[in-house]
Amino acid sequence: MGIVDSLKARMGPAKEKVAGFARQHGDRIDHGIDKAAQAVDRKTKGKYSDKIESGTGKARHALDRLSHRNDGSTPPQPPPAA
Repeated sequence: MGIVDSLKARMGPAKEKVAGFARQHGDRIDHGIDKAAQAVDRKTKGKYSDKIESGTGKARHALDRLSHRNDGSTPPQPPPAA
């Protein structure tokens, strides 16, 4: 067994715990993402709004993937590149 396989085996239980947390508290995490994005956008006076929006979309996509919200037959698609 290689080092990568060993790491994957050790990370399995942790990944399941994080996924369960994301499923249970997804709405609160999503709200936190919004709140953080708004705060950063205010502090930068809108200078980086497009990059903040892109990062927010990627964070939501990662949350969806992690919490397995998309239970369809196809994996969730990443947000379109800006």
